[in-house]
Amino acid sequence: MTNERKLPKSFFWGNSVSSMQTEGAWNVDGKGLSVYDVRPPSKDASDWHDAIDEYHRYDEDLDLMQDMNMNMYRIQISWSRVNPDGDGEFNEAGIAYYDRIVDAMLARNIEPMICLYHFDMPLALAKQYNGFMSRHVVDAFVEYGQKMIEHFSDRVKYWIVFNEHNLYFSDEVFHISGYDHGDQSLNDLYTIFHHTVLAHARLDSFVHEQFSDVKLGGMLAYTPVYPASSKPEDIYAARKIDEFMNNNVDDVYVYGRYSDEVLTYIKDHEIDSDFRDGDFEIISHTKSDFLSFSYYRTSVVDSSLIPEGEAPNRWQNQADVQNPHLQASEWGWVIDPVGFRNALDTLWSRYHVPLFPIENGIGLREEWDGKTQIDDQARIEYHRDHIKAMKDAIFDDGVDCLGYLGWGLIDIPSSHGDMEKRYGMVFVNRTNSDLKDLKRVPKKSYYWFKSVLEKNGDEL
Repeated sequence: MTNERKLPKSFFWGNSVSSMQTEGAWNVDGKGLSVYDVRPPSKDASDWHDAIDEYHRYDEDLDLMQDMNMNMYRIQISWSRVNPDGDGEFNEAGIAYYDRIVDAMLARNIEPMICLYHFDMPLALAKQYNGFMSRHVVDAFVEYGQKMIEHFSDRVKYWIVFNEHNLYFSDEVFHISGYDHGDQSLNDLYTIFHHTVLAHARLDSFVHEQFSDVKLGGMLAYTPVYPASSKPEDIYAARKIDEFMNNNVDDVYVYGRYSDEVLTYIKDHEIDSDFRDGDFEIISHTKSDFLSFSYYRTSVVDSSLIPEGEAPNRWQNQADVQNPHLQASEWGWVIDPVGFRNALDTLWSRYHVPLFPIENGIGLREEWDGKTQIDDQARIEYHRDHIKAMKDAIFDDGVDCLGYLGWGLIDIPSSHGDMEKRYGMVFVNRTNSDLKDLKRVPKKSYYWFKSVLEKNGDEL
């Protein structure tokens, strides 16, 4: 049976990152300020000025990825690096950086994937227009996206528009969309989400009208929700959250329409989400080539904790509870490889579009004494069990899966800037407050992953 479970040679293995968590070089070569560049450090978070300085050290990092037998690297273009004000003149020096790193990937037989937006709105657009609250920013973003796709389409064949798009339908939207001022109302939440959907749809149409060999997919943060019990109310709440937070955006990606349940909620509650004539027509042409997603954990909802009258988008703010049946990381994220298999099966059975998990991993607190190899056996076990679960979904359940990308497999600051929450198989020698020498040091998991990928995952 083991010999029959061989993944195709075209299967992608690799690493995913964002620009602000890797590049550094926040004020060089004409880069403009993003909203991240002005965020102050804290006790548990670094500033965003240096990250791991991949801007100057990408050759070293790509050599490590190549040595680990990776064949894909998903990066993000920093909007403010290539267009300092977001909607003014483009910065050729910024574009040249991405030319260099893309060409360096291809020279190592590493397929590039590019994400166009990963939360780092140009500061000028946040201050002047309140980020994606404005349709002017939608237009500016589409113009930026089209220029990047045109420029790189000869070398980059895999694209995503928004990282974890469903987060824009939660209160997290107010931290990731360039939202600079406002009362964080439900109307604002729905408006920003709708604007980002329009932006995605317009770029989706641009790609499919202009390029026959470029693939564009949607991406969501997929955190499946379990009911806290067999109570019908808990089961209903879990299903409702799934419809609003997952199916709604995936229905746009695949079917070109919002969920009927969500549209009914908007109508019944008179939510102003800035729907205009022609918007549904724009969305209706969307047809993603693949569905990508991040998967780290699952969650549990207790319906008794949902405040009366609360919008389903906000139920998890109050009603998330810990799963007593699963172990969790120091940060409370449960480890659930079966949930990963279930996620793949659920998405495939609903949409029958090739799937691509492009973020997976576990954050651990680690220190290096300057000489001893870091023993991150917990990370090995996490990835081993999730890759096995993925293979079960592929070979036992019939799922079409394009690849498996880990998150931050060379240490980077976490999404909140914490360098102490490390996902990497390579240690980067810095802390939140001390850059040290930024030395890259392979951990035990590096050599495990290298061996697994050398055999294309066949030994698992």
